[in-house]
Amino acid sequence: MPKQAPPSIVRDIMSHDCYRVTGSTSVSTLAEGLSQHRLPGAPVVDQSDHLIGFISEQDVLGKVIESLYLDHEAPLVSDLMRNEVLSVSPTKSIVDLAQEMLGAKPKVYPVAEQGRLVGIVTRRDVLNAILMMRRHQRSA
Repeated sequence: MPKQAPPSIVRDIMSHDCYRVTGSTSVSTLAEGLSQHRLPGAPVVDQSDHLIGFISEQDVLGKVIESLYLDHEAPLVSDLMRNEVLSVSPTKSIVDLAQEMLGAKPKVYPVAEQGRLVGIVTRRDVLNAILMMRRHQRSA
């Protein structure tokens, strides 16, 4: 029985059913979702699932603390999100993405195809794929 080839492109390792929010999501709801899904950030989409931004724990932490002290509702995601989003194509090489992730790049990348969100890929996903590639290489 032939061995299965290790994953080689982002589509092979991305999460298709990913946590996402809209600009009208409250920062409190976002924070709960990030905690529940154990993610450092989430893509922001419009009603048609077009990628319009990204928001991270770091972007919201101060506002959540402020709302706690001042006892008021935290702002909306649209008030704090980054509009310039680093996203990747589902056909991008995992090795190329791993090289990009070596620096101070995000830990989570939205995966977009024709502007629409189709998934996310994390540093952990990339690391696991690289380890699979290495094991496959050694056993060949």
